[in-house]
Amino acid sequence: MTTSPSRILVVDDEAPILDLVRGYLEREGFTVTTAADGPSALEAVRSAAPDVVILDVMLPGIDGIEVCRRLRTFSDAYVLMLTARGEEIDRIVGLSVGADDYLVKPFSPRELVARVKALLRRPRGAGPGAEPASRIAAGLEIDEARRSVRVDGRAVELTTIEFDLLATLARDPGVVVRRQALLDRVWGIDFVADDHLVDVHVANLRRKLGDDPAQPRFVETVRGVGYRLREEA
Repeated sequence: MTTSPSRILVVDDEAPILDLVRGYLEREGFTVTTAADGPSALEAVRSAAPDVVILDVMLPGIDGIEVCRRLRTFSDAYVLMLTARGEEIDRIVGLSVGADDYLVKPFSPRELVARVKALLRRPRGAGPGAEPASRIAAGLEIDEARRSVRVDGRAVELTTIEFDLLATLARDPGVVVRRQALLDRVWGIDFVADDHLVDVHVANLRRKLGDDPAQPRFVETVRGVGYRLREEA
């Protein structure tokens, strides 16, 4: 059976960058579409259903941060954000609205291609051997088969990464999972990132669960090590 090539959407208002990135990606066998502004990017996500969106932060019409925030309401595509500034705030804000990775301009096209491939290797959904049945602990219900989460009976909408982080922690309640182990299990062992990426997504997960980091019901921080899901009392 022939596997269809992965679809990549590249969004940047600089034509030379669009052409350069498109060329490198197409040589790797990807199907590539492009957009040059925020509104066109959102339209392209809906029409082309890309597997990965390479998204510049600085865009006309709607900036990349807002584009990412909006597309996360209807798309589960991986998002790799590009920023020209290299400032920590760009990376934090981008990741906080659902981006999966970031790359600072100027960048090596080969590195960008490597990042895209790493994203596509990251496992979607539950890993091999994962228990599909619902889990309930201290008001938290996780159903891996349906990829659904409820807190005190209320449905909680999570991104793919947020769900996978929670499911990974839930497989061993009370056991501390190191940040690097979470990177390996959720993003894939070939994915290159630092621990801060895990921290940002855990913070988003906690916010959606209504979890107070100072007095957590669900996700506890083990300082300097990682995270664990609290066992039911």
